[in-house]
Amino acid sequence: MEATTQQSDGADVWAELHGMWASVAEAWDENAAFVDARGAHLTARMVELARPRSGDRVLELACGAGGPGLVSAALVAPDGEVVVSDVVAEMTAIAARRAAERGLRNVTARVLDLEAIDEPDASYDVVHCREGLMLVADPERAAREIRRVLRPAGRAVVSVWGPRERNPWLALVFDAVAAQLDTPVPPPGRPHPFSLDDAGRLQTILIGAGLADVAVEEVETPYRAASVDEWWARTAALAGPLARRLAALPADAAAALRARAAKAAEPYATADGLELPGVCLIAYGTSGGA
Repeated sequence: MEATTQQSDGADVWAELHGMWASVAEAWDENAAFVDARGAHLTARMVELARPRSGDRVLELACGAGGPGLVSAALVAPDGEVVVSDVVAEMTAIAARRAAERGLRNVTARVLDLEAIDEPDASYDVVHCREGLMLVADPERAAREIRRVLRPAGRAVVSVWGPRERNPWLALVFDAVAAQLDTPVPPPGRPHPFSLDDAGRLQTILIGAGLADVAVEEVETPYRAASVDEWWARTAALAGPLARRLAALPADAAAALRARAAKAAEPYATADGLELPGVCLIAYGTSGGA
């Protein structure tokens, strides 16, 4: 009975996470240019570490609107291939459309689950996962799957958000919602953006998955917005775990919540709007072999 209950709980979490990301796909589409611009330095570093070369086969997991995979497409051309994938079709459709708009004919899209990648063993030279590993129920299993699909001498690069206290651009939103609704945010027992914020743990997970030469580094990712309203609206729309919940609030509660968040953001005001610190962790490893 206990095993059945655990399986049921896992299925419930799986369904909840998939429904959540499908529901915010439209917001990710609308804000794709902003996500690209904010993450440009992070994406460039991930691609630099992965070293995609002409003829390589590249897999991007949890691609959202498209990230390192789309950047890699030109580097592996003309004979290489990039597969952009996400756990919901609504996201992969966005990435596929954006690849087509850029004329990237060597990019295809697939719906793939990080924890059970429906691809053969040793089928990719490079695997990217930008800000996805921390949002799965079992990151150890996902890391093993990443290692499994790598060819000999394959390279894996993942990024996750660093410590909550060093990411006030999102932490302030979580804190405001928690205070306003008198409930923990994120809720206990659910994966969230800061689930893998410890560099040592992230490294241990990748080493445990069988990756070699694993190293972790920090990349500053500040959040700049022209106004409090821009920051609040965009962050709330893109934050999968919160988006639907915030959208359902009555008008008076929503206004009070926004005011609370604006007050908390005052220390980050500049002459040009808001500038909130942010930091990501990038972990890199290889499959070993020649």
